[in-house]
Amino acid sequence: MNAKTPDRQLEVIEWLSLGLRDEAASEKIFVHLCERLVKAGIALSRATLHFRVHHPQWLGTRVIWTRGHPDADVHTVAYDVEATDVFLRSPFRVVIATGNEVRQKIQIHGPHIFPIYEELRQQGHTDYAAWPLDHTQGRRHLITFATDRPTGFDDADIALIRSVLPIFSLITEIRLKNQLARTLLQTYVGPHASEQILDGATTRGSGTTLSAAIMICDLRNFTLLSGSQHRDQVIDILNEYFDLVADPIEKHGGEILKFMGDGLLAVFPLDEPGACQRLIAALTAAYEASARRNSAKFPVQFGTGVHVGEVMYGNIGSKRRLDFTVIGPAVNLASRLETLTKQLKRPVLISGDFVASAGCAGQTDCLGMHSVKGFDEMIEVHALRI
Repeated sequence: MNAKTPDRQLEVIEWLSLGLRDEAASEKIFVHLCERLVKAGIALSRATLHFRVHHPQWLGTRVIWTRGHPDADVHTVAYDVEATDVFLRSPFRVVIATGNEVRQKIQIHGPHIFPIYEELRQQGHTDYAAWPLDHTQGRRHLITFATDRPTGFDDADIALIRSVLPIFSLITEIRLKNQLARTLLQTYVGPHASEQILDGATTRGSGTTLSAAIMICDLRNFTLLSGSQHRDQVIDILNEYFDLVADPIEKHGGEILKFMGDGLLAVFPLDEPGACQRLIAALTAAYEASARRNSAKFPVQFGTGVHVGEVMYGNIGSKRRLDFTVIGPAVNLASRLETLTKQLKRPVLISGDFVASAGCAGQTDCLGMHSVKGFDEMIEVHALRI
């Protein structure tokens, strides 16, 4: 009895149409699709899904399903993959470039046109097919299927796969756009702010009061650097500086809210345990990494102001252009302390309030009381020993 009847086809299409409201991950939907196709009578042995996700660190994601495995293997794909020999000598390039289906019986004698066919043949697969997954705005992805049945795919197999791909494409586009929105928000405003925005905090003035340890960093001699070096060199140095500072902040649980030219604003919310000490650990790691950097010609030197207090955390801006950030006297004081580092010749200046909150007097040198622009009262200033 042939299981690939119109009823089986209808069952897969109905499941795609109605049974996935609660499944947000395209990777899991892909695994379930492969299992459904096997249940419908197709002897799938391997399948892959290739998505362009436009993450700041990688171009896309490759998902590999193998029969008998409950979960798929998920790998990130580098931005330069399409310039590699592996991609240029693959059916992937053909499908992406032409939008056409590619089909190949792979248990044949003689060399194959694409090396991947030989790899699949050695693994025991007998037939291979690849299709484009076309989403809106000209975005094209890729899906492939292989079988190890001696006779390969039959016409009913290919017809069933073709019939479900348009709906699968639509479903994955919805999930992929959701993922892209989340990725872009996390990239440009940070993980905590992105979750608030996705939960609906999108009106001007919306926000919350947050108690946090605050740090503001600023690169030294940036004006001289930008005026004496080529644009690309300046960008490379800026990116290196931000890596030196940002990686330890994220590792120690801080959140970067803004890059401001050559400056950086980050917070460590006090509702998380050890926030102040984690900020100190992040700063210590950043300055140690900067000291290890081997470039006497272009040293990465930066000043940092640190304070603790309540800030307004939310949407500020014009009617059509908003910024999700923190404001308040506590932020202003952190900024003034960073400016004061130039005058006092110490790279990290910390308020007395922060020292009391963190209990870190043993890690600092007290520099006494100082007048700070914008504040009526004198501020107790400490320098972190770096």
